[in-house]
Amino acid sequence: MIGHLKKEFEYFKSMPRDMRVLLITNMIYALVLPIIEIFVSAYIMRSLNSPRAVMIYQITVFTGIPITFVLNGYLLRRFSVKGLYSLGMLLSGVSISAMMYLPELNIIQVALSGLLMGISYGFFWSNRDFLAIETTVDENRNYYYGLETFFYTITGIAVPAGIGLVFVLTSRFGLLEGDAVAVYRLITVGVFALTVLSSIVVHRGNFKNPKVDRILHFRFSMLWKKLLVLSSLKGLAQGYLVTVPAILVMQMVGDEGALSSVQSISGLLTALLLYVLGRVTGPEHRIYVFSLGYVIFFVGAVVHSVLFSAIGVIIFIMCKVLYQPLHDMAYFPIQMKVINYLCDKDGRGEFSYIVNHEFGLYIGRFTGLALFIGLDAFISEVFAIRFSLVFIGLFQMLSILLARHIIKETSS
Repeated sequence: MIGHLKKEFEYFKSMPRDMRVLLITNMIYALVLPIIEIFVSAYIMRSLNSPRAVMIYQITVFTGIPITFVLNGYLLRRFSVKGLYSLGMLLSGVSISAMMYLPELNIIQVALSGLLMGISYGFFWSNRDFLAIETTVDENRNYYYGLETFFYTITGIAVPAGIGLVFVLTSRFGLLEGDAVAVYRLITVGVFALTVLSSIVVHRGNFKNPKVDRILHFRFSMLWKKLLVLSSLKGLAQGYLVTVPAILVMQMVGDEGALSSVQSISGLLTALLLYVLGRVTGPEHRIYVFSLGYVIFFVGAVVHSVLFSAIGVIIFIMCKVLYQPLHDMAYFPIQMKVINYLCDKDGRGEFSYIVNHEFGLYIGRFTGLALFIGLDAFISEVFAIRFSLVFIGLFQMLSILLARHIIKETSS
């Protein structure tokens, strides 16, 4: 076992230095992401008991992201990519604190906190996407994303389990005077510490700023338009994946402790599967990994809809935990290969494609969240919670055929 771990560590050390620095930075920040993606929504549900408020929060988050992608492009002309990357990570801690240290929470404060979180995400993801393209090549991207998503999944196990334990101890033994809000505020302290540490690490890399000339383009090749459709289909589910699990568990299973347990248990198998896939698969296997993720998501959505019970929720979240990293592990290398292919062909900088891609995601995210809010408003909250995921799953199955076509075109 020790020999195998040493072998894997030596393989990691054989990767380019800047790629390793970026991976370590993202691994540290991965400890923050479960808090942002799971417990912020749970906090809003605890405070306002309103799925619609959670969706409004996510809409403002997703609105802030593409705006900041564009702003980041202009700032990169004057500031370092490392500094802006750090700013994004630090702002996420500010956003969580701004919400959780308010004496009372209302819908306007939820929306403003969401917008600030969207700005932090915009700085984080726009610079992360560029650095990932610059520090990897097509041959090692399966390994890069396999290792990165492996750690994201591990933290998706450990962080919810640790936070869930704190909630249980708080309730059972009266720690922090039994105050759940005090637990959330304690969590924000840990978030700040981790964002500072990840910011320090990223400055150890020798990263160069991207070439930024014209940021916004409106005419693209047919291949890029196909990828934008693929990104919109990806975005359909993204809003749901950071909001619906918290809503389902808080309403149908229990409390934050139950939410933590479901996330942690379902993540263990995924973590092992991802690392193995990252090591043994190559570019030719991406469509199979991609397809498997979507099939798992659809199966989970159908089971949840049919059972519509605590068991159905648990099965869906297990499927969701499997789907998301499998999808990302295949999707990001496909996206990067298309960007590399078109940059060589059309002579544009990578950053203009990164910005434009985010608008494709935004269209999907907004459409998906609007679907939930529309079903909630015009039919019923129960109908939206029960059937919206099935609609999303059906639409996303179209992605498999489109991704296969894109892969074939960039390989020719």
